[in-house]
Amino acid sequence: MANLIQPVRGMNDILPVDAPVWERLESAAAELFAAYGYARIRLPVLERTELFQRSIGELTDIVEKEMYTFADRNGDSVTLRPEATAGVVRAALTNGLLHNQQQKLWCSGPMFRREKPQKGRYRQFHQLNVEALGFGEPEIDAELIVISARLWRKLGIRSVTLEMNSLGTPGARAGYKQTLVEYFSRHRAALDEESLRRLERNPMRILDSKNPTLRDLIAAAPMLGDHLDRESRDHFESVQGYLTDVGVEFKLNPRLVRGLDYYTRTVFEWVTDRLGAQGAVCSGGRYDGLVAELGGRDTPAVGWALGVERVIELARADGWSEPESVPDIYVVCVGEAARRKSFTIAETLRARLPRMRLSLGQPSAGFKAQLRHADKSGARYALIIGEDELASAKVSIKALRADVPQQLLTVDEVVEQLGG
Repeated sequence: MANLIQPVRGMNDILPVDAPVWERLESAAAELFAAYGYARIRLPVLERTELFQRSIGELTDIVEKEMYTFADRNGDSVTLRPEATAGVVRAALTNGLLHNQQQKLWCSGPMFRREKPQKGRYRQFHQLNVEALGFGEPEIDAELIVISARLWRKLGIRSVTLEMNSLGTPGARAGYKQTLVEYFSRHRAALDEESLRRLERNPMRILDSKNPTLRDLIAAAPMLGDHLDRESRDHFESVQGYLTDVGVEFKLNPRLVRGLDYYTRTVFEWVTDRLGAQGAVCSGGRYDGLVAELGGRDTPAVGWALGVERVIELARADGWSEPESVPDIYVVCVGEAARRKSFTIAETLRARLPRMRLSLGQPSAGFKAQLRHADKSGARYALIIGEDELASAKVSIKALRADVPQQLLTVDEVVEQLGG
């Protein structure tokens, strides 16, 4: 055992016992996205590094500290994707999906960031993304938020709160950044090393600081809302109105700024207090300038990303029962001839009956031992094939969860009785 190769730190295996939970979440999400007209797109996990430098921002923590970036054999700098929105926009541009078109898209898969691993935060983590490209109306902001709210109801998640803010246009935000620089510069002595670095490069990120000694200083900082342009104010008020009309509750968080440079106007997060330090489970907003930044025409866009691992942890904390993974029928066979015949019978029945499981891997197990395995599997019925069954060209059906007599039936009668 000393020579076992361990997994890379922060990269976790998803074991068979957990897979049904992931499938349940992904299936519920896919059904909901389709109902709203969002089509699935599948993206490569490896992109040119420039894509993320230009979209996320070279001065963000993700680009500066967290990306898995390396030179390939041609000397090109490539990066394992740390998020999916930039890839969706890149794919839409390179495949001509935005030529006089609007796109509603969703995707899922692994992302990679070299962060300090902890519960709910991994170096390989998984996201579900929903993106609407070419839509500038506040109704689309509201629609995307409503989709996320419906997903929580579908999954039985109750302990989440929606927080919202507006970042305004880049022009309005530039004026606000200058105001922040002036404010925090007057308090340089109180700033920690990280905040001093952000002050010179991206002052809005100071508002995201988790340092408790800066809480009062940040609380007294100028408000972004006081610097919004009229168009952004009207847009944000419309989004709030649509959500109120359909009963989606929210609270305004004037300090919500998001960590990626491409966000404009509406931003939002679904947060919880049940996952420790990792409070955000779904985040997003409008990124109207990203398409143009990546070489396309000026195109409005909005979307969100959900952290799969965090949502599953939260669903379990809210009492989400695990989906069952048990067979309906467990095939028990006695003797070599019966064993050979059981394989054929099982394959004949699989197209017409629910889940079945053969007593494989136990060639020497006796009849009683196989019945114990059948009972332990959780199956409702044991389908028994032995000498008597072979002689009569029938099979025996024994109910494992009800006190009813065992029956000797033909294959067709089994299908009829068990509802095939």
